[in-house]
Amino acid sequence: MRRVALSGLLGTAVEFYDFLVYGTIAALVFGDLFFPGADPAVGTIAAFGTFAAGYVARPLGGIIFGHFGDRLGRKSMMLLTMTLMGSGSFLIGVLPTYGTIGVWAPVLLVALRVVQGIAIGGEWGGATLMIVEHAEHTRSSRRGLWSSFTQLGGPLGSVISAGVVTLLSALPDGQFRTWGWRVPFLLSVVLLAVGLFVRLRVAESPLFTQAKREPLDRTPIVEVLRRPKPVLLAACVGIGAFTSQSLLTGFMISYAVGHGYSRPQVLTAVTVASCAALLVLPVASALSDRIGRRPVVLAGAVLSVVLAFPVLALVNSGSPGLLILALSLGLGLAQSTMYGPLGALLTEMFGTRVRYTGASLGYQAATLVGAGFSPMLASSLLAAYGGSSTPVSLLLCAGAAITALTVWRLRETHTDALDSAAPGAAVPSQARTSG
Repeated sequence: MRRVALSGLLGTAVEFYDFLVYGTIAALVFGDLFFPGADPAVGTIAAFGTFAAGYVARPLGGIIFGHFGDRLGRKSMMLLTMTLMGSGSFLIGVLPTYGTIGVWAPVLLVALRVVQGIAIGGEWGGATLMIVEHAEHTRSSRRGLWSSFTQLGGPLGSVISAGVVTLLSALPDGQFRTWGWRVPFLLSVVLLAVGLFVRLRVAESPLFTQAKREPLDRTPIVEVLRRPKPVLLAACVGIGAFTSQSLLTGFMISYAVGHGYSRPQVLTAVTVASCAALLVLPVASALSDRIGRRPVVLAGAVLSVVLAFPVLALVNSGSPGLLILALSLGLGLAQSTMYGPLGALLTEMFGTRVRYTGASLGYQAATLVGAGFSPMLASSLLAAYGGSSTPVSLLLCAGAAITALTVWRLRETHTDALDSAAPGAAVPSQARTSG
């Protein structure tokens, strides 16, 4: 079980490192390097547009890898998604800029971002299912805690990416724009080798091995969409966490730098907030094993609404210390409380034969709506409203409100046993949603 959890943690951290490095670098230099000549605000919006392209591709990745993961197994898909992500990141690191190849630079950048999106679209489902389905054969009452290892991959990847970019941002601006920004992408090859080594040593999910003896009458995606309510609820319940994550990481870097903070100060704040998340996530996940997924996620959503305006006010203060406090509260505490139990919660909403497809599609749809367009929308609203932070706070509130209302509609599942599910069952009988 420890080996499976470690493979989920390291693999997800590697993939999120690759994915989040893009958001950080896009906020810092991609506007100038790939969209030169544009107004700075327009260049930032265009850079975040390519950022959104990766999120648009994530549901497609969830469908593709979910299909084969439900038919062929979880392990092989985990290895493939990691290889695809590492290759895409490396190619971004060697990609010529607009000044060298003209319009082909942003075109290729978007294409590689889509490759990253497809890869990470399949990664989360495979890693989470491997952990939760293995945990079912140990102590099912600890599914939430074990699944937090996958959830920890996000902030751990953020810590690594922010740390690497922080070191490189100490370079003179000319050197950083010339070659320094490429280094984080090129380092993905080393992380890829470590992740693959760990994952090759993990056994296939025993729950899937049992369930695959029962053939499916239809393809997994058809089975899931025949009864779309669970996947729609799964998507809506994650929107708050991803809206908060996206606005308080990638977007916040661009926003804070524009308000006079230095790059190292902002990246340090993101790193500290991500370290706080590493502490809060397992606590929230373990608590969901005791009192239920719903109350923990709901508490995080309410807290996110309460903190939305204070967080932006602290950022606007211009104080580096208050910037750290703002991101630690918004990202490290509120967002992590919403995000921690999601792995177990979404897994429990689907039967084993369609679980990879259903959980991945719901999760990635949430990232698309909550995270994919939030930075671009926030940048557009800032430009339209003269730099006021009120629209950003309202976006945070809106995402958290959607999560809170959805959680209210869900049935509690933390005490239900995962089953192999009859062929064609989109939701196990003992884990159906209500409302």
